[in-house]
Amino acid sequence: MKIDRLVSIIMVLLEKERIGAQELANMFEVSPRTIYRDIDTINLAGIPVRSIPGMRGGFEIMQKYKIDKNVFSTSDLSTILMGLSNLSDMIQGNELINALTKVKSFIPADKANDIELKANQICIDLSPWIGNQNTQSYLEIIKTALQDFRLVSFECIAHHGVKTMRTVEPYQLVLKNGHWYFQGYCHIRNDFRLFRLSRISNLHMNEENFIPRDYQKPILDFREILETMQAIIKLRIHKSILDRVLDYCTYEHFSPDGDEYYIVHFPFIENEYYYDILLGFGNKCECLEPLHIRAKMKHRIQNIAAIYEN
Repeated sequence: MKIDRLVSIIMVLLEKERIGAQELANMFEVSPRTIYRDIDTINLAGIPVRSIPGMRGGFEIMQKYKIDKNVFSTSDLSTILMGLSNLSDMIQGNELINALTKVKSFIPADKANDIELKANQICIDLSPWIGNQNTQSYLEIIKTALQDFRLVSFECIAHHGVKTMRTVEPYQLVLKNGHWYFQGYCHIRNDFRLFRLSRISNLHMNEENFIPRDYQKPILDFREILETMQAIIKLRIHKSILDRVLDYCTYEHFSPDGDEYYIVHFPFIENEYYYDILLGFGNKCECLEPLHIRAKMKHRIQNIAAIYEN
């Protein structure tokens, strides 16, 4: 059960006079049954939430109730602050600042130092080391468009450098594998698409609003699909790129080959992306098996060499 969802439900109940289970379920993208379990947990924690039946019914916190600051443990508050603080560094906004202020108001004075220490034990820096500097400003534009249901337009750079202008209804920001994306309904494709922020340009928010449609969440977990597509190839790598190869497989895939080299059983899919990975290792990596991939690597290397010969 997510502590952040429980805290968010409490905040909603404190701000709203009454709210239905289905509305809460839609808000947090869970089932009504999960909401009922969350409400039971909140009640057990000492916050009196009552259920009102009928057409105008729903959940509400008993009037004149003052929330007890001891309802959250040091660990609970540290976890919440850790998440909110790290997110607020990348996505700025009054909502996050207000949430941080509210959570900090629950911290007893005698536990403040301990909670601050625990909250700072993990740092999540979402800003890039180098590269596209538009990410932060684009996040702000999309975040505003999400809140106001405003269309956004931008130039999208697809495979093989093809550029197209898109007008999109934004529905969700996604952070995946260190890259920011947003999911939206594309008016060109008449379907939901996942757009990577580093591959768009000239992003701006339109004056036009849109009426939200039934939202289709993006598929983000491809492990099962990839496992059916992957084959294991045999590489010989120099120890100087060991750390880089470990980004793609675990140390169990390595076996020493003398003092300077390793044999690696490397998960591989025959597409341009994976060939580019191997080429990126330069002369510190040699594909040993299978022979047809070795031959394709040789052909690519010859094509690169031909460019510089000319």
